[in-house]
Amino acid sequence: MPDKLPTQPGPLDAADRRIINALQGNFPLCDEPYRHVAEQLGMSESDLLARLRMMLDARVLTRFGPMFQIERMGGTFVLAAMKIPEEDFERIAAIVNSLPEVAHNYQREHALNMWFVLATETQGGIVAAIKKLERLTSLPVLAFPKEREYFVEMKLTA
Repeated sequence: MPDKLPTQPGPLDAADRRIINALQGNFPLCDEPYRHVAEQLGMSESDLLARLRMMLDARVLTRFGPMFQIERMGGTFVLAAMKIPEEDFERIAAIVNSLPEVAHNYQREHALNMWFVLATETQGGIVAAIKKLERLTSLPVLAFPKEREYFVEMKLTA
């Protein structure tokens, strides 16, 4: 019998916590990875997928997927920042977030109060995305390319 799924976002239940804890690394590389994980968690594949979808839709999880070293595939990314007038922050955030190249957009208490990552398939894609954002927002975008790479494995216990 499948686990009962919550009907609206709320506190995570034990099954959701087990899913989050189990899927932070070492995702199985096999023909049916979700079924494999579901069996390890004592649930059906359809329950696992439904719970993942619910957590993504409720923004409990903001993304679920692999992390790639984009440079090894010919792409690039940069950390970018903007100084947004506070009264216009939501409107500009919506514009910035509308670009598929944008990820991890955060508001900060700093003169540069919006920070986000731009990731593209080519170096020229970064330049194009920055120019597009500047055209759409009429504000400058500051790009901070990676100077050195560090590997920080962060796993959170749900």
